[in-house]
Amino acid sequence: MKTTDFDYHLPESSIAQTPAEPRDSSRLLVLHRQTGEVDHKVFRNIRDYLKAGDLLVLNQTRVIPARIFAKKETGGKVEILLLRKRDELIWEALVGGKGLRVGKSVQVEDGPKAEIVEILEGSERLVKFSEPIEPYFPKIGNIPLPPYIHEKLSDPERYQTVFGKEVGSAAAPTAGLHFTPHLLDEIQAMGVRVTYVTLHVGLDTFAPVNEDDPEEHKIHSEWCHLPQETADLINETKQNGGRVVAVGTTSVRTLESSGQSSTVASRTSNIRISAFAGPTTLFILPGYQFTVVDAMITNFHLPKSTLIMLVSAFAGREKVLSAYELAIKEGYRFYSFGDAMLIL
Repeated sequence: MKTTDFDYHLPESSIAQTPAEPRDSSRLLVLHRQTGEVDHKVFRNIRDYLKAGDLLVLNQTRVIPARIFAKKETGGKVEILLLRKRDELIWEALVGGKGLRVGKSVQVEDGPKAEIVEILEGSERLVKFSEPIEPYFPKIGNIPLPPYIHEKLSDPERYQTVFGKEVGSAAAPTAGLHFTPHLLDEIQAMGVRVTYVTLHVGLDTFAPVNEDDPEEHKIHSEWCHLPQETADLINETKQNGGRVVAVGTTSVRTLESSGQSSTVASRTSNIRISAFAGPTTLFILPGYQFTVVDAMITNFHLPKSTLIMLVSAFAGREKVLSAYELAIKEGYRFYSFGDAMLIL
């Protein structure tokens, strides 16, 4: 297995710059992984592929308005992109600006002071604020869009899911962006149950795998939580012959991390999932045996990324790349604001 096995050419015109309106009007490519058969639908048609007894699992994280601006004593401008909270005052952050060594302080515009307390890798720093930064978010925070989106977003809520409530992500769980409250109500009215996990997405999610052998890649750690209520619903669904349908690779990673930490004998036995909270470094590559997820809703991912590797592990690399090639030919929109895939 080589990293280049997960490469493909995407025309720049295929990268979605703006979200579909309404949310559930985006296109949906349905991939039947056993046969390789593909259906072309609209996202709201997802109801046709779900059935009573299924369990839909959504990631309820919200994106931090993590892009803030500050000034050095000399008046020079500094951009701070908050990544992870360490404690009440200290954050891991990407810091843009020269001469920002340990001990240097900057003044956040309309906010508290920020001091560089440790240099991490590259432009990453540990930043200590003079008071908690979160109360200032509504006034000074900006939603950080992925680097391949160049259009200004008129409504920041369009880079949030309608069900997100746990603030902590540096990027959106984009498969969830296609759902509307009305669509979720319709799905539940069919007898499909809906439950939630939390995984706070890191910016590393956009980083390509640079090693020739993907198994040598050091996967990023992300914090996730699968509550007891969700564990109980998964166990009940499995016991009754229903399917666990994960919305997004972040939900997949959370569910499978909980599966790894639970006692799992085989797919045919009674799988008992337990509540789980903590960091996960689970790296899902082809050859991985899924223990929890039966079907997946996801967007189209970057070439040579850990996410396309995860999807390939679930559906088969050849089938996934063939579906991607077809999607490009059929004019599907790719990446965060793009269209969706349902893998059955």
